[in-house]
Amino acid sequence: MTMKSGAVFRKEQFVIPSGVIYLDGNSLGPLPRIASRRITEVVEREWGQALIRAWNECAWMEQPARVGDLIAKLVGAPGGSIVMGDTLSIKVYQALASALQMRPDRKIILSDSGNFPTDLYMAQGLIESLDKGHELRIVAPEAVERSIDETVAAVMITQVDYRTGRLHEMNRITSAAHDAGAVMIWDLAHSAGAVPVQLTDSGCEFAVGCTYKYLNGGPGAPAFIYVRPDLVETVRPALAGWMGHDVPFAFDRDYRPANSIERMRVGTPPIIQLSALEAAMQIWNGVDMGDVRAASIELSERFIAEVEKRCPALHLVSPRDPAARGSQVSFRFEHGYAAMQALIDRGVIGDFRAPDIMRFGFTPLYLDTGDIVTAAEVVEDVILNRLWDNPRYKQVNSVT
Repeated sequence: MTMKSGAVFRKEQFVIPSGVIYLDGNSLGPLPRIASRRITEVVEREWGQALIRAWNECAWMEQPARVGDLIAKLVGAPGGSIVMGDTLSIKVYQALASALQMRPDRKIILSDSGNFPTDLYMAQGLIESLDKGHELRIVAPEAVERSIDETVAAVMITQVDYRTGRLHEMNRITSAAHDAGAVMIWDLAHSAGAVPVQLTDSGCEFAVGCTYKYLNGGPGAPAFIYVRPDLVETVRPALAGWMGHDVPFAFDRDYRPANSIERMRVGTPPIIQLSALEAAMQIWNGVDMGDVRAASIELSERFIAEVEKRCPALHLVSPRDPAARGSQVSFRFEHGYAAMQALIDRGVIGDFRAPDIMRFGFTPLYLDTGDIVTAAEVVEDVILNRLWDNPRYKQVNSVT
């Protein structure tokens, strides 16, 4: 293990099963030991003993904003600009609906073909609900910047392509959007905790993201939404839930949004999941995202070199330039699904994305160079010896 990886290596703080090399933290982060302990405490002591009193005694009501401030430190945003709750799909809907209200005379939502499907689905559903002539315009990732013009109301981009790991240049695209008078929305699902992000410097109006990948909040962990501070008291929430009301327990008949990021809350916060995430965020204390990025590049470059040397049948679909990709590497292989199942069966866990992409995530908090070389050796064994050519590896599961 090198100095770069060692600066952020915290493997002892995670539950990693014996014999497993986990290269899928870009899809679901492993269990932090501290989160496991915290969940037990919340269930047995807070919920079990305090019961409903825990909303006040254990500061449950303030948790969405408190955890939002922890994430803000990782993505270059000020305190009070991020709040937690709901799912990423809901947060995409909120941000996009608010953005369209900010540009009522424009009808184009611009996104790219590498965006995660749920973002596009939410846009399509919103367009149908509004029924005001909006259009979702999808272009190739490399065409985004030149496709932004004065007809575009909102630019909605996922910074890191979920399939290939292609990394968009945040500041440049945001600047292009603003030059054209459009609102900028960034999805940080594959960025937060993986690559350095500076939301304040970018000037974007909105950002959203999930917390169960690189932030290790657990399956179903709540999403987050960022609103640029100068907009937070005026942006109109698309979903007027009671938790976003200025005084929720006044039980007013009419909605009055909070004069803070709290207005972007919708429903009751998932306390157990939020508590797991809040505990998991302690792992980031003292971690510099620049060090994480350097270690991630080091590990992914080694993996690419090892796999390409050993397995010419696999074709790299991620950008060759490490500065142009996030913290994942994807290879194309005709029998990618079966090959990934064979790898998982041998303790190297990545995942598959249709139609033929084998995807591997690199999280230097719990991976080192030894893991990478061993993983490449297993990939070589599976591919060269056709271990994937087994009927049981070709039975497609509901989650790939």
